[in-house]
Amino acid sequence: MKRVHVAAAVIRGSDGRILIARRADTQHQGGLWEFPGGKVEAGESVSAALGRELKEELGIDVTSARPLITVKHDYPDKHVLLDVWEVSSFTGVAHGVESQPLAWVAPRDLANYAFPPANQPIVAAARLPDQYLITPDGLEPPELLKGVQKAVAGGIKLISLRAPKGYDPKYRDLAVDATGLCAGKAQLMLKGPLEWLGDFPSAGWHLTAAQLRKYAAKGRPFPKDRWLAASCHNAEELALAEQMDVDFVTLSPVLPTETHPGMEPLGWEQAQQLIAGFNKPVFLLGGLGPDDRQQAWGVGAQGVSGIRAFWPQA
Repeated sequence: MKRVHVAAAVIRGSDGRILIARRADTQHQGGLWEFPGGKVEAGESVSAALGRELKEELGIDVTSARPLITVKHDYPDKHVLLDVWEVSSFTGVAHGVESQPLAWVAPRDLANYAFPPANQPIVAAARLPDQYLITPDGLEPPELLKGVQKAVAGGIKLISLRAPKGYDPKYRDLAVDATGLCAGKAQLMLKGPLEWLGDFPSAGWHLTAAQLRKYAAKGRPFPKDRWLAASCHNAEELALAEQMDVDFVTLSPVLPTETHPGMEPLGWEQAQQLIAGFNKPVFLLGGLGPDDRQQAWGVGAQGVSGIRAFWPQA
């Protein structure tokens, strides 16, 4: 079955809300909500197709857009490749040219709308930021919490509370305090035994590669209303993350890094190849900083992740 190539847009308004449209009942996956777009014609670039489709469907002209995520999905009756771009600015007033219902939705509320299965990774990508901070090792709790508070005040929206020296009561106490600092401002991702899941209902969970290998066959350990992430380093671990139905992953190390001096870096080209075979948002990690976001987007990543380059300096 030939794969249908579709250009789709996560259109973000100046207030941060995202535009979605409802599919006609007569269409494939009819009655469900979707991210606007349409088929890429033969010989047409994705950006050109996106501009054309949004003009035809919504009456707007795209002025700024970048790649967000690529998703391959096989329905029983149709195989699709969704080339999704984030549109951050446009001219004109978006309206349903074909009388299709539209809605401007806060990212966190996208989960309340019914989308086709192929759109689920796009929902995650639309809700996630482009930077993922991992807290550093070796800091005393007051200093670490002060840094978390400063990072959140500086606009960081996604934070992993690292637990490099095993999981002990001190980490749990730290997690309680960090949860309070992030509440309503940033998404906190915790690490640790899955037995702790029930103790931190507002936190997401970031699995180690070892946990992936141990638990992937059992599937997702909690419902989709909580974020689930995993650390991956190769195609095998990405496949396990897919099997476990995580929401996003970190892929590392892209470049040589002090944190993992013995590991062979993937490099940009191999990272791009691994992302191309994976249907979830990917944060690239290892020797990268905020200035590498553009290159990360270019190889298909959600964004970049790190410790030192992202940690607010005193």
